[in-house]
Amino acid sequence: MKEKAIIYLKKNWPAVAGIVIGMVGGYLYYFYVGCASGGCPIQSNPWFSTLWGGAMGYLLGDMFVKKEKKKDGEEDKLSSSENEK
Repeated sequence: MKEKAIIYLKKNWPAVAGIVIGMVGGYLYYFYVGCASGGCPIQSNPWFSTLWGGAMGYLLGDMFVKKEKKKDGEEDKLSSSENEK
């Protein structure tokens, strides 16, 4: 189990780093900008702004994760299901 976690982190470190940086950024946004009136659903609650920042950080960091290339004999599942119709 520990080996699998290490392999996952080595392979997906940009996404994990994006989550952490995004969460810190989301909290800092809440702390310094925020919304005092409570009318802003994401900015008025530190939990929501932190989670939103983590989600945005993941999306940004996941763009830099190298995906495995398909082997010559493999087809895309979507294209093979379209051929069956």
